[in-house]
Amino acid sequence: MHRGSARWMETVEEDVEEYSWREVVLPHLVPVVSDGAPPELERETGERRRGRDLLVAVDFGPNSKHAFDWALAHIARMADTVHLVHAVSSVHNEIVYDKSRELMEDLAVEAFKTLLVRTKARLVEGDAGKVICREADRLKPAAVILGTRGRGLIQSVLQGSVSEYCFRNCKAAPIIIVPGKG
Repeated sequence: MHRGSARWMETVEEDVEEYSWREVVLPHLVPVVSDGAPPELERETGERRRGRDLLVAVDFGPNSKHAFDWALAHIARMADTVHLVHAVSSVHNEIVYDKSRELMEDLAVEAFKTLLVRTKARLVEGDAGKVICREADRLKPAAVILGTRGRGLIQSVLQGSVSEYCFRNCKAAPIIIVPGKG
């Protein structure tokens, strides 16, 4: 046998986390237009006409809402799709689902009224930083926008920071960390 002609295959087992998620059903705010693009988009071309995907991490805190508002004011534009993602401990808990759905519905209505952007929402089970990065890998968005938790420097160093984790580990898109108000 000629040296180097034998090939050996090796099975590599990786520690893969289970990926549990649940789509959040939002109200249908955007009318479906079957005959081409709306007239206001006819002059638009390329990415601007198709829209971009933006990932916004949300929770029930004021800094999350501030980051969402900032994304609408500074990044989002007509024809974009804002993907809301909320990390939860269990996607099967109906109380968590209902409360999260209410939050995401309110944000979807605001996004539509403000910029006529589409919104999709998803609850994902797991650690917030890993969830955000996993969703960024799945979507390949134009940007990932998230707020800060509002903890002090010492607390962030001791407990870690979701925004810092995403900044260091999300490679699929630029990370925009919106500081909290005040």
